[in-house]
Amino acid sequence: MALAMGSEMALARLGVATCMIFSPFFAKLGGHISVSRSVAFGVVLMCIALMMFVVYFFMDRKLDSQTGEAEEKDDPFKISDIGKILSDSGFWLVALLCVLYYSAIFPFQKYAVNMLQCNLTLTAPAADSFWASSTVTIVQYIIMLVVAAAGFASNFQKRMSMRITLLAVSVAALVTYCYMGYMRQSAESIFAVFPLLAVLITPILGSYVDHKGKAASMLVLGSLLLIACHLTFAFVLPMFKGSPIGGIVIAYLTILVLGSSFSLVPASLWPSVPKLVDAKVIGSAYALIFWIQNIGLWLFPLLIGKVLDKTNPGVTDPTQFDYTAPLVMLAGLGVAALLLGLLLKVVDKKKGIGLEEPNIKNEE
Repeated sequence: MALAMGSEMALARLGVATCMIFSPFFAKLGGHISVSRSVAFGVVLMCIALMMFVVYFFMDRKLDSQTGEAEEKDDPFKISDIGKILSDSGFWLVALLCVLYYSAIFPFQKYAVNMLQCNLTLTAPAADSFWASSTVTIVQYIIMLVVAAAGFASNFQKRMSMRITLLAVSVAALVTYCYMGYMRQSAESIFAVFPLLAVLITPILGSYVDHKGKAASMLVLGSLLLIACHLTFAFVLPMFKGSPIGGIVIAYLTILVLGSSFSLVPASLWPSVPKLVDAKVIGSAYALIFWIQNIGLWLFPLLIGKVLDKTNPGVTDPTQFDYTAPLVMLAGLGVAALLLGLLLKVVDKKKGIGLEEPNIKNEE
């Protein structure tokens, strides 16, 4: 379960990276900046996704008819089942931890590029150089695919030599990608490295949960890394403004660590839900968690904007904002998630939910 979900999350992160790379590319295409082209790019991707969903729907129906695993008629889903989900303390701990953690990640992505512009010393390359051309975006994306493909494939190799080789290729490509981001002197190119480490290690962490357990502990560790990263962005990165290399190095390291945190929590959180609820209401439980999560994803981008306005009165240059207060607020969400993670460990031990136990208990 955890390996499957970790693999799915890893591929989803590649989609995040794709948007980070190509949204600015399409917006600037032709020398005239237009967000409409980036939106159109997103619409095309959503149309492809819709077609794939329709195909999946019919494949799923065919599989149900072949295996006879359609909804059981003697025990159908009832609205009262939702009450059973909402009355479970473990469910609420996981749901609240989810909304707090993701509210400190996804809204941050919206403002991260501007935050880097405000805290890094970036010098645009010459207009006629390779680093300022549109070609470099394509090359960098190909390298990104190499990072993702080699890292992802390494998780499923039985031969240790092949696994190490693929990991080495992935790491070398990642270093190359970071170097190109530095040469481009582009904040969006630098932050696009964020999901790449997640592509590499999320399946590894999912496999670890399956075989070794420790899901609740991983939630705690992910929250600790989240807090450390936001505080680094708030207080350490501004200290290196004026240092062309030092600031970018700190930014890259912090972004990669944040990416690892982004792997720890999903790889351990989502596979834990089936341990909290009955099998027949798993879909409803996931839907409720996403519903609660989306409340935070609606609220906190607004709060970040409000805090920025209050703490930067009179600032009109978007590259001169002080992001300290919003980042501290996001770190505060990480602290709340950490406390919930520790409380979840206590509840797990008291109720015997099994969050710290492996999913695979017998391998014969």
